[in-house]
Amino acid sequence: MNHPHEIRPDLDEGIDRKVLAKLRARFLLINNGRLERAMDGLSTRQQQVLTLLPLLFHVNHPLLPGYVSGNTPAGVSGFEPEPELVAEAQRLARSFTHKARLGNAPRPIHGLFLMGSLGTLAQAEQSDMDLWVCHAPGLGESALAELRRKCQLLEAWAMSLGTEAHFFLIDPQNFVQGERDSQLSSDDCGTTQHYLLLDEFYRTAIWLAGRTPLWWLVPVYEEHNYQAYTQTLLSKRFIRADHDLDLGHLAHIPAGEFVGAGLWQLFKGIDSPYKALLKLLLTEVYASEQPAVRCLSLDYKQAVFANQLDLDALDPYVMVYRRIEQYLQRRGDQQRLELVRRSLYLKINKKLSGLGRSRNGDWQRRLLARLVEEWGWDERQLALLDSRSQWKVRQVAVERRELVAELNHSYRFLSQLAREQNASSRADQRDLNVLGRRLYAAFERRAGKIEVINPGIAPDLAEDTLTLVQSPNRKEPGTHHWGLYNGNLGVHEWEHFSPIKRCRELLELLTWAHRNGVIDSSTRLALHPGVSDLSEFELFNLLGSLQQSIALPLEPVSEVRLLQPSVADEILLLVNVGLDPLRHHRDLNILMTTERTDSLSYAGVRENLVLSLDQITLNSWNEVLVQRYDGEHALMRCLRDFLNSLGQRSHRPRVRVRCFCHNRAQAIAQRVEELFDTAQLLLDQNLNHRYLVQIAQDTHALELLPGHVTLATLANHEDVLSYLGEERGQYSPLHLDANALQDHDLPRILELGQPECIQVFYRLLDGWADLYVLDEYNALWQQRLPLDDETHLLLPLQRFLCSVVRRRDAQLPLDSLQDSLSIIYYQLLPGSGKTRSIEQRPVPVDGSDQPYYEVQAILQKSAGDGVHVTLYCNQQEFSELDYADQLYSVVSRQILSKRRSAGTYRCYITDLDLSELLDDDQGSTILYLRYKRELEQALNAGLAQLQATLQP
Repeated sequence: MNHPHEIRPDLDEGIDRKVLAKLRARFLLINNGRLERAMDGLSTRQQQVLTLLPLLFHVNHPLLPGYVSGNTPAGVSGFEPEPELVAEAQRLARSFTHKARLGNAPRPIHGLFLMGSLGTLAQAEQSDMDLWVCHAPGLGESALAELRRKCQLLEAWAMSLGTEAHFFLIDPQNFVQGERDSQLSSDDCGTTQHYLLLDEFYRTAIWLAGRTPLWWLVPVYEEHNYQAYTQTLLSKRFIRADHDLDLGHLAHIPAGEFVGAGLWQLFKGIDSPYKALLKLLLTEVYASEQPAVRCLSLDYKQAVFANQLDLDALDPYVMVYRRIEQYLQRRGDQQRLELVRRSLYLKINKKLSGLGRSRNGDWQRRLLARLVEEWGWDERQLALLDSRSQWKVRQVAVERRELVAELNHSYRFLSQLAREQNASSRADQRDLNVLGRRLYAAFERRAGKIEVINPGIAPDLAEDTLTLVQSPNRKEPGTHHWGLYNGNLGVHEWEHFSPIKRCRELLELLTWAHRNGVIDSSTRLALHPGVSDLSEFELFNLLGSLQQSIALPLEPVSEVRLLQPSVADEILLLVNVGLDPLRHHRDLNILMTTERTDSLSYAGVRENLVLSLDQITLNSWNEVLVQRYDGEHALMRCLRDFLNSLGQRSHRPRVRVRCFCHNRAQAIAQRVEELFDTAQLLLDQNLNHRYLVQIAQDTHALELLPGHVTLATLANHEDVLSYLGEERGQYSPLHLDANALQDHDLPRILELGQPECIQVFYRLLDGWADLYVLDEYNALWQQRLPLDDETHLLLPLQRFLCSVVRRRDAQLPLDSLQDSLSIIYYQLLPGSGKTRSIEQRPVPVDGSDQPYYEVQAILQKSAGDGVHVTLYCNQQEFSELDYADQLYSVVSRQILSKRRSAGTYRCYITDLDLSELLDDDQGSTILYLRYKRELEQALNAGLAQLQATLQP
């Protein structure tokens, strides 16, 4: 139904110039309201900047800010300053006088527009000003250079008055054609966006002076006919060409822009998740509507045509929120909607708890209070959000789980969109891949990597006082672990509290606390060392060494470094942490008086005083990794891995060795440092690893151990299957005599084997399915599973294989990503007699209905040949440290509690990290699949046991 005051201009019926004037007046009414709101939120000096800008672009005067020369393009279309504005300029330069431009003097500045959050619900004291300076087409290079210089001088002048301003020059003709050579806002990803940026411009920009947008005058129902409609307006002189500015239309947005814009917002989300989340969700909403996208600027224009001019309803942030709200409510996704609401509230940053809601004079608070009341938030929730500046580890960790899960979901959504629509062709593929690697470095979890828990959530996580405790691990008798607790807790007092963080090794815990700013230079630490030899002196020096090697904040990672696989930049080796070597070699105490001894061959009796090494690595992607070596072979294993990591690369990390144990600390550190220096020197001289190992052995260190964890072969399988399933180091074609296995699928499957891809074959049976996978080396994996439907069978496997490929790709140079493994699916179909047919099927893809539940496993070495398993369910950690043999039962219960339906479908692992077991080698896909099967068997056994107890 039409609004009674709606304007519907129709070319066929004739257009009244008065109608067009009325439309322009409506847009200007909204514009003036937003400008007034923007001014209200600025300081007096900031108001002065915004007020004077039209005049400063209209004239060139040596005494006014921004003056370059008399040749600088000046003169704003249709603009003449009011006496009050001239008086404002005279406060800066008393001798300034203004003479009106006579006749047809050129006015090369066609329009000035303010972009960004000013005048919106999200305006804050620190909000900057993005200004589009639209100029006449065809300005010469010298004129443009002068105009750029003027903009730079105006930015410096604005900064002197407490205003961060950015000016962007726009040639409207080039812009309409998608041609521009620079970003057009301080939050612009560059050339990967055009229409999305134009959408944001039309619904948020505040007109300051010059020509008004021609787009204002085109009805939404004529958007697809924009070119002909505007040409008619101009040719029939309904409007004058020098009154309007044409920047183009929004009838269609190419799918590639959603990928580019979304990945850019993901990158922004690494440091500013709340702000990025709103734009990410809007991108997802738009992309989900393809090809019939109704962008928000069209909703805004439709409202103005319908005379619905409520400033609050048309606020850009409110409009974004309303569109996202409708989208998530249709999908029944309340959890994501609550995260969006928190993001909006924290972005606006107007506290409503206590007396905040009663401040009627602040339009932003009034509007926000109406929204919060609509959401049903209580005082407790408001108080929690308003105390964000005081949030510490526990609250930040909870918030981080949801934020990272959302960012991961968005990344998968956009990656799938790119695959489905080949949408990345318009965007610079190199830039998109670099952004993908930034996300990987920031959020990908793997063994030994220190997780950064505060991606722009809270300003400061540092604790005043903490207690560090080593205690027996009752769930793993004979072992100990370290815990970090709030406050200064006495002996046994800590047992009544839960730790902030618990780790098996001390340095992992200390590095985590340092990297996340939980411990800083002012933190006081109480120590309960348990059975270790750790002293307060050693603890103080360990923290000092960490602060020196990993100096915070870290420098941003350059694109050049992300183009290559990560390499170690800084390596800190800490020897004998919490261990006194002479206490562990009591028979050597009588020799302590001998100073001229080798720490690796103490007193000539071949006793190695290096009992443990903790290696902390800062790599070129700003990842911090921790690895521990202990036992009699600790030094040689560490040296072996160090040399293997260097390989043939010319890059050499800076290695620091520190030791603070009770006896011979300096001598031990010096001896180990000499060994590593010698190894690097010899490597630089192109000596092979075997010779390096011999050199190391000549120092009386112990023999080199094998390089990889030995994997047990699968039991209870036919000999053929066992052989075919053996892990390989290179591709090997295989052929089976069809007569030997007449009733089996294997001969036909092996015929189709091909290198550099992962091939999945499946057969659907009555209640069961057979799965076969040929990996990139032609090794075979096979599993029979219960069958609910084809989707539940294949999608979990596809998600898992994608994660394996993603981890592999992270170890390749970006220019080698064409070598990324493809994944191909085939269905085995029954045929007549012995003939079996195999048909290729499309790769299964996630539907857009719901984000799936992530279950990630990280495997780490433990004593002997065992492994420690840590599981993460949608970012929430479940460790054997906490649950021991109950781990799978607890995780099964967690998964079951999060399911939307009461189905009996299986639990699946969606991601697996084996980097520590493989010493950071790639490992073949079949190895990942083996571990996946074992983990899923344990999970589903726990699930079956749980479901049996829940049945009446």
